[in-house]
This record gives sequence, structure tokens and C-alpha cells, in this order.
Amino acid sequence: MATLLVLCRFVHFIVVLLMFGACVFRPLLLGAATQPVLDLQLLRITRALAWVGLVSGVTWLLLITASMAGSWDAALHLSTVQLVLGKTFFGQVWVWHLLLNLLLVIALVKPWPVLRLPVIALLLATLAPVGHGAMLNGLSGQMLILNQVVHLFSVGAWLGGLMLLVLVLRHPHSYALESILRRFSGVGYGLVAGLLVTGLINVRVLTGQFWPTPLFSGFALILLIKVLLVLGMLALALLNRLRIERCEARLGSLKASVMVEWLLGISAVVAVSLLGTLPPMVMTN
Repeated sequence: MATLLVLCRFVHFIVVLLMFGACVFRPLLLGAATQPVLDLQLLRITRALAWVGLVSGVTWLLLITASMAGSWDAALHLSTVQLVLGKTFFGQVWVWHLLLNLLLVIALVKPWPVLRLPVIALLLATLAPVGHGAMLNGLSGQMLILNQVVHLFSVGAWLGGLMLLVLVLRHPHSYALESILRRFSGVGYGLVAGLLVTGLINVRVLTGQFWPTPLFSGFALILLIKVLLVLGMLALALLNRLRIERCEARLGSLKASVMVEWLLGISAVVAVSLLGTLPPMVMTN
């Protein structure tokens, strides 16, 4: 059950993160002008991701229900599911989360483009209280959730932006590639800063330390793997930034670099999905 929950968390997190980032970066990278081929492709991808998000969100609820009740059969009993939705903090958040996911599916089918970014942003924000974000009460808990929202927005914008770059690089001669890469790199500085600062705050608050110990076991080990993956992404981003001039002359290596950076980010989300199921080893005096 634990393995299925980690897998479900990963699928759900990654689809919401990608939708958010692609929606944010579409106007930032390409402006308001219509790009028929890319926009249609992006709409189809977002629709598919929204449906995957809805299915994985419902599956996540059923897995949590089965875990709390200690029985797989409990996940199929409506009364038990209603109890989880109405009497647990996770359930109360998840009602709104699933409703937002359903609204997003409808907004993409119609389509209602004006609703996409606000709904996706709210959908991502309602993932912040799920997991370690709900560990603290009162003002401290609220500030931790707000910090997690900023962290998720930074991660989502970066990963979804990379997905958009992958789509752009499939037809590089249709765009001003150097200009697009400069805009992405410029916004990326802010995203990296937000990601690092909020990540360090999360670690400090949840563990009581600047880095959890012991280093090579449990929560600390998975966190270390996540950090190494992010550092790999930063190294590739810096390399591409330094080689941004006349990038059209090295399309092959550029495509490979962006794809590897994107895959490293997805791998980091796998680590995050596992971290959310592990105790952060809070220090006690």
C-alpha cells in the first residue's frame, strides 16, 4: 500500500506541477500572439494531464481511506470515504482539491481559457497542506503552508517551463529561439532563488536542524538525493545560459540538455513523493 501511495503521489504532483508551469510560461516565453500548432498541442497535453490528475486524485483518496481503516475493502465503502472527507484535515482539503480538478477538466473541454491559470494555481496551492505542511498548528502551521505554496509554485513553473521548452525545440525554426531562452533563463533566476530559500525553510522547520541526521538513512538520504538532482538541473541550466549565443547552431546538444534537465526535475519529484510519506525526524530537547 505504501508503494502505491508513493506512486500515486508522484503521478498527481507531477501532472499538477507541469500544468501550472506550462500555463505560466506560455505567455512569458511566446507572448500573447497565437501559435496554432503549439497551442493546440499544449491544450491536448493539458487536457490529458487534467484527466490523469482527477483519476490519480481520487485514487489517492481511496488509498488514504484504505490506509486509515487498515483494509482495502474500506476504500470501496462510501460511508468510510465520507468519514475521511468530513472528519480528517486531509479529507477537508481534498474535497476542494478534487472539485478544482473537476472544474479544470470542464474548463479545458469547453474550453474556457480565462479560467485555466487561476484554477491550476489553486489546484497546486491545495497540495501544500497535504503531507508535512500539516504538521504544525496555529500561525506556525499557516506560515509553513504558505512557504510550501511558494515552493510548489517555483518548482511547478520551472518544470512546466522546461516541458514547454521541449515542445518549442521540436520546431525550433518557427521561433526566435535565442530570445525565448534568454527570457526563460531570466525568470529562472527568481524561480531557483524561491525554490532554494523555501526548501531550506522547510528543512529547518520540520527537522529543527539546517540538515537532518543521520545523513545516509531515511528522510535525510532521500532529501540528499533530491538536492543532488536539483543541483544537476542547476548545472545544466547554467551551462545552457553560458552557451546561449548562436544556440541555433547546436540544436542537438541543446535539445538533449533541456530534456535531461527536465527528466532530472521529474526524478526530484519522485524523491519528494517519497519524502512526504517519511517522518522528518524532528529534533526534541
